[in-house]
Amino acid sequence: MKALLLIDIQTGFCPGGNLAVPEGDRIVPIANRLIDSGQYDLIVASQDWHPEGHGSFASSHPGKKPFDMGELSGKPQMMWPDHCVQNTSDAALHPDLHTDAIDFIQQKGQNPAVDSYSAFRDNDQSALTGLADYLRNREVTELDLCGLATDYCVKFSAIDAVEMLPGVKVRFIADASRGIDPAGVAAAIDEMRSRGVAIIDSAEALAG
Repeated sequence: MKALLLIDIQTGFCPGGNLAVPEGDRIVPIANRLIDSGQYDLIVASQDWHPEGHGSFASSHPGKKPFDMGELSGKPQMMWPDHCVQNTSDAALHPDLHTDAIDFIQQKGQNPAVDSYSAFRDNDQSALTGLADYLRNREVTELDLCGLATDYCVKFSAIDAVEMLPGVKVRFIADASRGIDPAGVAAAIDEMRSRGVAIIDSAEALAG
């Protein structure tokens, strides 16, 4: 069973969104080619789904500005702009994404006291989203993933996939992803590779 995991391809992370990743919208046509390729038995997406006033928002911390470092539940936390608030257009999957073909959407980031980069669990690793069980129950043996942003949610999702789905072959599709900081992207790719994630491009994924 081969699955494609689309990480947070949402309006909020594309140009014009509240936490835009540079060129984030450029991955949508590539993601659609992957979705439509017939290479995957299962298509899954994750969706940042924050309540208003989430603790990772700079606006929840007087005196803090977006991209300042702060603290959340006693741990260091990047302060983000308000983004992907539940039931807003900013949280919607990108309108051009072929969402009709998505079999399951895993929402994350709903606990206001902890951030959730990974599609599999909260940052403090104490609460699971249930995605690992979903993929395990469907006997997934290969997992390709891509999306936004490489240096945050994609990286943590890939590393957690390796750890939480032992025996599953995990591949990161680099050209179907974009990151916030070029240095951070390079470091994220190195870290994913060191943890057992294969680094490929969409041509290789489409070739099987």
